[in-house]
Amino acid sequence: MGKIYTTGSWKPSQAGEQAFVEAWAQFAAWASTMPGAGTLRLVRDLHEPGRFVSLGDWESLDEVRAWKSSPEFRERMAQVLQHVEEFHPTELALVASAEQGEVESSARAGVGSCAS
Repeated sequence: MGKIYTTGSWKPSQAGEQAFVEAWAQFAAWASTMPGAGTLRLVRDLHEPGRFVSLGDWESLDEVRAWKSSPEFRERMAQVLQHVEEFHPTELALVASAEQGEVESSARAGVGSCAS
């Protein structure tokens, strides 16, 4: 399956935005030490400033599953979620990318294999 991305859409409580960012940063610092973890980022939505999106790249789905099932995951995630009104996590597989005019696609991404 190739590279996997974890994302989250976060809406922290208005009064708790800074606490959320700090808690997320601590969570991400820990997560970035897990096997297969790449760069983890937190970005703010410019059209809806109270919404944040987290992005993480991982070497494999098995490594994401191992991270999420680790004993510390639930406890550390709870430290972030205490500052959040809404959270939607997603795991994504790379389908295609483009860089400097070159396109690369993943034939094994499973496009079209989902039932509707």
